[in-house]
Amino acid sequence: MLRYLSLLSLLFLFSCAHGKKEVSYRIGEKEFKGYIAHAKNVEGKRPGIIVVHEWWGQNEFARAQADKLAEMGYTAMAIDMYGEGKTTTHPSEAGEFAKSVYTNMDEATKRFDKALEVLKSQPDVDADKIGAVGFCFGGSVVLSMARLGKDLDAVVSLHGGLQLPVKAKRGVFNGKVLVLTGDADPMVPAKDVKQFKRDMRRAKIDTEVVGYEGALHAYSNPNADKVAKEYKLPLGYDAKATADSWERMTKLFKEVF
Repeated sequence: MLRYLSLLSLLFLFSCAHGKKEVSYRIGEKEFKGYIAHAKNVEGKRPGIIVVHEWWGQNEFARAQADKLAEMGYTAMAIDMYGEGKTTTHPSEAGEFAKSVYTNMDEATKRFDKALEVLKSQPDVDADKIGAVGFCFGGSVVLSMARLGKDLDAVVSLHGGLQLPVKAKRGVFNGKVLVLTGDADPMVPAKDVKQFKRDMRRAKIDTEVVGYEGALHAYSNPNADKVAKEYKLPLGYDAKATADSWERMTKLFKEVF
């Protein structure tokens, strides 16, 4: 009985370690829904982290990543790149959602900028210390925002596509970039990785690229194996690569903040 009560106490303390809330914001006539998680045990202002979802939309996985960052002492906002909190579980629809944003960078930029504004306005966020992390589709988004020169101290992409709609240019972005990718990911082939490295090097953008041997697309999502089996997609969860990715991301954020 005592052991059971102790376990309940630990779970209660863990659940209270960070707070969470949903926020709504508008761009024109369209409503967007963000999810903000923040550390309760940190006094004063702290860095803010933008979290950009996979092509499925701002689902539970995206929110869970914001929760993890809050547990690390940050205020994290899982943003909504589709509008109205739209999500899907079918890859065909997800592809349509992602394409509608990715092929219209002006609109994508407006949506990212508005979410960034909302995050910076939070009373516990130090607006001068902001990072961004994206997964798959979201990884491509945050890398594109870096190339556009957004006010970000660090950008992290996990299994994001590297064929970006924005060219890398010198003197545009002063933050650091960390790209974490699976070497066995057919959606991010070796030629794309090589070209991305070359472009970032020529633009003199501080970039580190880490490839995980045998890791497939979406390797950080525990649901990847299930989706791969259901839709016959080249996805796969890799716990080791995920752990190392978070370790590297944690180190980077500590460096820049």
